[in-house]
Amino acid sequence: MKEELTPPFKVRDISLAEEGQKKIDWAESRMPVLMKLRAEFQKTKPLEGQRIAGCLHVTKETAVLVETLVAAGADVAWCGCNPLSTNDEVAAALAANGINIWAWHGMNTEEYYWAIDKTLEFEPTLTLDDGADLIFRVHSKFPELASKIIGGTEETTTGVHRLRAMDADNKLLYPVIAVNDTPTKWEFDNVYGTGQSTLDGILRATSILLAGKNVVVAGYGHCGRGVANRAKGLGANVIVTEVDPINALKATLEGFRVMKMKDAAKIGDVFITATGMKDVITLEHLKTMKDGAIVCNTGHYDVEIQVDRLLDYASNVRTIRPNNEEITMPEGHRIYLLARGRLVNLAAAEGHPSEVMDMSFSGQLLSLVSLAQGTVGKEGNHVYLLPKELDEQIARLKLELMGFEIDELTPEQEAYLHAYDEGT
Repeated sequence: MKEELTPPFKVRDISLAEEGQKKIDWAESRMPVLMKLRAEFQKTKPLEGQRIAGCLHVTKETAVLVETLVAAGADVAWCGCNPLSTNDEVAAALAANGINIWAWHGMNTEEYYWAIDKTLEFEPTLTLDDGADLIFRVHSKFPELASKIIGGTEETTTGVHRLRAMDADNKLLYPVIAVNDTPTKWEFDNVYGTGQSTLDGILRATSILLAGKNVVVAGYGHCGRGVANRAKGLGANVIVTEVDPINALKATLEGFRVMKMKDAAKIGDVFITATGMKDVITLEHLKTMKDGAIVCNTGHYDVEIQVDRLLDYASNVRTIRPNNEEITMPEGHRIYLLARGRLVNLAAAEGHPSEVMDMSFSGQLLSLVSLAQGTVGKEGNHVYLLPKELDEQIARLKLELMGFEIDELTPEQEAYLHAYDEGT
């Protein structure tokens, strides 16, 4: 590792910056909404004077967001939100461009939290999170920083669940916008982004043919629905496991088989967890799987598969190809574990396509501007949604920049929409 003090950063290898910049340039060409907002905010500087601490996957798309925040006037300090999701070339490019960043692929747990703490030495006025680890670090270790923080944003389902629980217990020390819960994020990023990038990660790690395979998707929320439909589109026979009866019924009516994991474990060829819950695939499930079963996770935390119990139980473990470990069980069958149970779409691939992150990160940008300007968060330390008009602004810009036009209601239609005295 190489560490410099001016500007402060720690990345794998700063000489990778040129290749990282090419990746960032490519992402910029695929993210027209964010680039249009950058051009506007470069003039108006709505984030002038703000210090933003970010904890989010260091990908080429994230780099476009970071540089947009800087263009909008902010000072930025950054770290990765997952030990295996940092792209070292992109991290080097950000460091070379003067960004305070502490991130490299393959961090251990101690290094991961050290990097978060480095961003908090920055004494931020705004935070940006994916999984809420940075927010929890403020609350658990550095609560004195909260008085300087105007607000924060949260990118992912798991983090929002945790923050809503804190809000319910009156434990939040500053307001947070749940970017994940805006339609232009979870209806596109979670569904289409997760669906495509998860299968991308599996294929890079295995090079298997998905057509004809029994693919078991644990969880049929937005992410699981995206994975199931993309797998179906590639010819897989998709099985869904669920604990939510509404989601299970949805999956059934959309053409998928629904069953318990203990039953799916015996017939699945590929297993993908997308729940945000721990112990979804247990050692007992793994013992009953067929020889050659592939197991991976696309939920934020590496708790959905009992990886530690699996490794302790195994009679042999060897890396068969990048991000693919062959686990031989005492019973004689082999399990292929991808990316050690971490986010397979980021650890074994490049994360979501730039086109879909264009909307999610535009939501992040507008959320931070709203917090800085005081238009969101005035009702106290709670979890908020991005105002609907800003979400619709993102969607309209995306359609416009894709070359599509939509109708508008006439004044008569607007009146009819709100009328209550017109009958049949």
